[in-house]
Amino acid sequence: MPGAIPLIDTPAAMRQAVGAARAAGRRIGFVPTMGALHAGHVSLVERAARECDDVAVSIFVNPTQFGPGEDFARYPRTLAADLALLAPHGVRWVYAPEAAAVYPPADATRIVVEGPARGFEGAIRPGHFSGVATVVCRLLLAVPADVAYFGAKDWQQTLVVRRMVRDLGLPISIVVCPTVREADGLAMSSRNAYLSAAERARATALNAALERAAAAWEAGADVAAIEAAMREPLLAAGVAIDYATVVDAESLASPTAGRSAVALVAGRLGTTRLIDNRALPPRSDGDG
Repeated sequence: MPGAIPLIDTPAAMRQAVGAARAAGRRIGFVPTMGALHAGHVSLVERAARECDDVAVSIFVNPTQFGPGEDFARYPRTLAADLALLAPHGVRWVYAPEAAAVYPPADATRIVVEGPARGFEGAIRPGHFSGVATVVCRLLLAVPADVAYFGAKDWQQTLVVRRMVRDLGLPISIVVCPTVREADGLAMSSRNAYLSAAERARATALNAALERAAAAWEAGADVAAIEAAMREPLLAAGVAIDYATVVDAESLASPTAGRSAVALVAGRLGTTRLIDNRALPPRSDGDG
């Protein structure tokens, strides 16, 4: 049976532990999470374990990335189950700070990322990406690893994190790993637990929309036609669509010839908001 994973709850103790390991020549991988862990998170941990000597996982439900009326209070907090899930996967440390350790009393500093934070999630959830960038920066300072691993499901978030790391010159590599899906194609997400049985069945429409986007993109359809095709399964399933679009994978602007694109989808089923995406290969005519 695997032993208990050391649980660290202060930035100073976490920095000391990681610093000592790195001083001993060990390569450190870091997986930041908000807990309520599932197989998607485990895939990140396993990738980190393959590529690094030691792995740290953070579990912190970050209050600054939730807007008014969002699900901060009800976001699942399952620390005991999370620790049990991580135990067989070689995690050396779990960093689980209280909010006051991450945001000291009267703290007055936030990070604002422009560029990839504009539009889509940034427009629908004002302040969200400032909260994301701020907490990721503070986590990376507390866990000064060699490399951090993020899932591709939150595609715009990965762009924001990579831009923040680059612009601030933080000494860490960012690795983006493929989305892990359920057998029926639904992207794994901690928020899937909110779905009723009927909503869960309808949620597969997000993946169906992305499948349509990929097929139409490969067939050479223009973006307007692709977006119309994406909306059909979403509307049929009763998804309240926030967006269903195809954009350049790096700039999130209109697709450009010879560059990778990404299909993005977001919408609501009942009170649950879901997002997903699908990478699209470069094609010669860009947006058609």
